[in-house]
Amino acid sequence: MTEETSTRIRQIKQEFRLMMNGEASRSMREKGLDYHLNWGVSFMDLKKMAGEIGQDYELAIELWKENIRECKILATLLMPPDEMPIEVARIWMEQTHSQEMAEMQAFNLYQHVPYAPVLAYQWMAQERDVEQICAYNILSRLFMRGQEPNERGIHEFIDQAVTAMQSGSAGVTHAAMNAVSRFAELGIMYERMAKSALARQGLNWL
Repeated sequence: MTEETSTRIRQIKQEFRLMMNGEASRSMREKGLDYHLNWGVSFMDLKKMAGEIGQDYELAIELWKENIRECKILATLLMPPDEMPIEVARIWMEQTHSQEMAEMQAFNLYQHVPYAPVLAYQWMAQERDVEQICAYNILSRLFMRGQEPNERGIHEFIDQAVTAMQSGSAGVTHAAMNAVSRFAELGIMYERMAKSALARQGLNWL
């Protein structure tokens, strides 16, 4: 880490202290969000801070290494999507243990990387909830932007999503349902495929 980056991180941490929200921090801890430090800073404040700093690969890498909620979220906002190697994305996901952080990575960063579908389809088939949640959130965003999967991708997505909806995990179920809803919005053909697959499992909510 360069001295400049080290100085910037110290300054950023000082700003977090000034923006601390003790009530929000306590609420997150009670909900099981386990970080070494959690200042309870709102996402909108972090997004504003990221806009003032600008994208910065090295700063994002170093911020992620801090076991501080705000540092990790800010890292997802500062990382330039076109510069992030897929190996780094995989390392970050391996180090992710909360639904909040999985969602932040998908929304702030992974939906924009050039290899987004690769990550989504790999993580969709993993056992950990956070990987599946991240995967379905990535796909939801891609579907919302009108990106259509190929035939193989369609069948894999539907099969995995239907299984996920019956996993017993509320976070995974919600993420999968949202992705299926976005998939159905791609067009009448996609809607019919989704409804047919759901109906075969007695899932008729779409």
